[in-house]
Amino acid sequence: MKHPALRFLIFAAVSAFAVAPSATQAAGGASEYPVRTIRIILPQPAGGGTDVVTRAIAQKLTAAWGQQIIVDNRPGANGIIGAELAHKSKPDGYTLLYGYTSMLTINPSVYKSMPYDTLRDFAPITHTVTNTMALVVNPHLPVRSVKELVALARSRPGDLLYGSYGIGNQTHLTAELFRLEAGLKLLHVPYKGETPAIAEALSGEIVMIFAPSAGVTPHIRTGRLRLLATCGEKRSKVFPQTPTMIESGFPKVLSTGWGGMLAPTGTPPDIIRKLQQEIARQLESPEIRDRLTAIGADPVGSTSEEFAALLKAETEKWARVVRGANLFHSQ
Repeated sequence: MKHPALRFLIFAAVSAFAVAPSATQAAGGASEYPVRTIRIILPQPAGGGTDVVTRAIAQKLTAAWGQQIIVDNRPGANGIIGAELAHKSKPDGYTLLYGYTSMLTINPSVYKSMPYDTLRDFAPITHTVTNTMALVVNPHLPVRSVKELVALARSRPGDLLYGSYGIGNQTHLTAELFRLEAGLKLLHVPYKGETPAIAEALSGEIVMIFAPSAGVTPHIRTGRLRLLATCGEKRSKVFPQTPTMIESGFPKVLSTGWGGMLAPTGTPPDIIRKLQQEIARQLESPEIRDRLTAIGADPVGSTSEEFAALLKAETEKWARVVRGANLFHSQ
């Protein structure tokens, strides 16, 4: 073959044919997915209950698919930093978002403007777990019931410090509902996520916190935190001897947290289905169910449609709560 132009054309055609399979895979066909590392962005610090849940799921997916599933902790701004990063990622199934109540369904009512819209910018994959919210105090605080806590707070107005995972977070909102219903003066100390807030409760820098049970259950079991009540309609399966806030005389302090997996809108539907089916299957395994239940997280594994309905309903519910209680001004 002597003609250089002809030789170049044949070389280009052969090269294009050689790379065609990997390009097709990269385009998002579920039959070959995943063919490389998947990143799950978690807008919480490492070490907390949400981190435990996310990593448990990632480990099971890694084992099932033979591809590395990594958890990328991106805390800050009440989850907005991590959510924005996920929103701007390529919708190819290789960047996912592990979301939770506050960042997905409360933030829209707290902040005047946000860089993402939950219902528009994310494709729901599955509702992974439900978390009972728990009222815990540092054990050095001389109270063993909600009634005793209220009496102490009333005797020392503006003296007791409570923590949260951030301004407008569900942990903040739940505590404010309690404060308003009980007519208390408490000081709020917001932190940048779960891990530092729990650490400060353990050290005694703050004396109380409403937290998802997955993050505080280990410390309750060791006695480093004292559980006063849970915030579900019924008693927690993990702590059946502990009364609810309803039983403690505060029926409006009803708060349940949850987590779920999402992908940027535009991710191919067949990849969404494959993710949903595998995550739901793994959540049914005795190993992961026992591991998550032990820390107070109840595995779910819903369909994508069910999770979408939950997101819509929760967004509307928390909008009513925020407006009705007049708790926050838009940031």
